[in-house]
Amino acid sequence: MSTIDSLYPLFLNHPHISTDTRNITPGALFFALKGDNFDANAFAEHALANGAAYAVIDNPDYQINERCILVPDVLTALQDLARHHRKQLDIPVIGLTGTNGKTTTKELINAVLSERYKTFATRGNLNNHIGVPLSVLSITAETEVAVIEMGANHQKEIEFLCGIAQPTHGLITNVGMAHLEGFGGFEGVKKGKAELYAYLKQHMGYAFIDHNNSYLLEMSTAAGMEKILYYGTNPADFVSAELLQSDPFIELSWKSPDLEPHTISTNLTGAYNFENILAAIALGHFFEVPPASISKGLSEYLPKNNRSQLTKTETNSVICDFYNANPSSMSAALKNIALLSAPHKTIIIGDMFELGEESEVQHDLIANEAAALQVDTLILIGKYFYTVKDKYDGHFFNTRAEAEAYLAANPVKNSLVLLKGSRGMALEKLLPLL
Repeated sequence: MSTIDSLYPLFLNHPHISTDTRNITPGALFFALKGDNFDANAFAEHALANGAAYAVIDNPDYQINERCILVPDVLTALQDLARHHRKQLDIPVIGLTGTNGKTTTKELINAVLSERYKTFATRGNLNNHIGVPLSVLSITAETEVAVIEMGANHQKEIEFLCGIAQPTHGLITNVGMAHLEGFGGFEGVKKGKAELYAYLKQHMGYAFIDHNNSYLLEMSTAAGMEKILYYGTNPADFVSAELLQSDPFIELSWKSPDLEPHTISTNLTGAYNFENILAAIALGHFFEVPPASISKGLSEYLPKNNRSQLTKTETNSVICDFYNANPSSMSAALKNIALLSAPHKTIIIGDMFELGEESEVQHDLIANEAAALQVDTLILIGKYFYTVKDKYDGHFFNTRAEAEAYLAANPVKNSLVLLKGSRGMALEKLLPLL
């Protein structure tokens, strides 16, 4: 059985990790992870044939030669390897979590810090018990600052991920109604996310906190945080800002007690992104990125991840926000489209997943909020929204396929469209009809 002491030198010589034989980089280390419906040990030989230098396995039946490295458990080995690698790195690591806005905020921070430093930021949303180790193992000796996104759907997960990423600085974007089933309710969400504050407190790290967010203030106080840098709308904050406009894109003016105001025009829609932009400014200012460079990084950032992304089709303007959804983000998206100027508006929203016993009441609340906006066309899709079809005016469909048929027969034209739902609803498949 191999140990981290013998595995780490192999990693240093072969620093590319692969967990998918379809995407093998020549000379990579292949980690044969198990899934619900597969055991990648069976693909070890195929990985080696495709160019992997070694295959890390935990089933001796597949140890065909010396290039198959046997460990007690592949996932644990991956996590331990990442933890060991992180300990060799003497750089700032910014740990980032929250209910909404994690990935957008991570991208914005990266855009700002990249103006001065060689940065690494979590790719996509590799933010779970597999993604965080893969992210940490992607940090090279040339990296000067790393931004690691951490997601969670149950308590103790952020604590575990902090043990791998070992952040020196941290940020919770917000806390809201998401993954209620796994967290055991909203109080469980707060407790779970606050594990980042607890880690920072224990390791003398810095926390960047939205001074306008009462939940975050409560959580940081409970954690006994000492090294806090506030951002918000109070001029006394480390960084403060004023929202100048958000129709359709955000423009703001920011300052700090030691700086004159600076104005930034962005390509982000949605007033709810104001706090995400401000977080990136705060991190940039802390790490001494010049104000002009902060503005440049933010103004040049183009959202490409189906989060608050404004897309022009042949017939409509579509707010593509269908990467995920929960009651907090859905309500924010509805409030945002209400504020935007457009002669015609369409709302197409899909079910929100992982809400447990709160599912019915939360879908009812969102349906009520959407119906109250009285837009030209309201379409609600999914089994939970369908249960309230008799309570509100709108078009309700049990499945996405039914909605597709309706849109094909009744095309939406010359409208500002909000398209939002949980990932499992796959609402991007409606985009060609818009």
